[in-house]
Amino acid sequence: MYRAIVCSIVLLLLAASALAQSAVPDSTDCTQIKAQAEGAEARLKDWPALGRYHEDNTKVLLPLKNEQRVVFMGDSITDGWDNPINGGFFPGKPYIDRGISGQTTPQMLIRFRPDVIELKPKVVVILAGTNDIAGNTGPTTLEAIEDNLSSMAELARLQHIRVVFSSLLPVSDYEMRDGKPITQTIRRPPEQIKALNTWMKDYAAKNHLIYLDYYSAMIDEKGYLKDELSNDGLHPNASGYSVMNPLAEAAIASSLKHGR
Repeated sequence: MYRAIVCSIVLLLLAASALAQSAVPDSTDCTQIKAQAEGAEARLKDWPALGRYHEDNTKVLLPLKNEQRVVFMGDSITDGWDNPINGGFFPGKPYIDRGISGQTTPQMLIRFRPDVIELKPKVVVILAGTNDIAGNTGPTTLEAIEDNLSSMAELARLQHIRVVFSSLLPVSDYEMRDGKPITQTIRRPPEQIKALNTWMKDYAAKNHLIYLDYYSAMIDEKGYLKDELSNDGLHPNASGYSVMNPLAEAAIASSLKHGR
């Protein structure tokens, strides 16, 4: 019924537009709008995407004795880490990827228990906030992002899981797509990225957590994400992940040794 109503409204709008412009509407318009409506409906039914890893989580066994299990919680940068094109996700390591493309910190906070705590890791590596700044789930403030990150850290520490806060990556406007520039700094202003990173670094120091600084290793003299480390000015490419891998490993080792 819902789909029929949506399609009917779309057809009426298209008809009105056609009369106004003396043009015949594209027959694929209704199909496209229906697909968009179905996607939106699916997101509303599972806004935090709890279903994404539900089945995978049921297959995760209890950690072996002395297993240094690590869960990576994040967005598309974490989600894409296990792509073979990017070199794979720490082959041979007891690390679990729980990234979901496009997610923001309130979504991650909701799924933090099933996707992190219940997997019983020794360490959680959190990389989140760039999509909040971009407004993926609506307007927000740096203070709201900080609150969500603090809440994830507090939940983890209550369960004796050590916490690594990862800096946001810088972005750039260097890249092109279809002959047009990809401007990332509009949705993700560099000053906001820098401010959130500063807060994370200070929070980690005050609470004896580990701060994982990707930002300093990946920024160029103009304050942009190094051109060779990304194909779109936002996500790391294989070269970008090759920079991030040893930094993540060092942060995990430090957390296991010194962090809380």
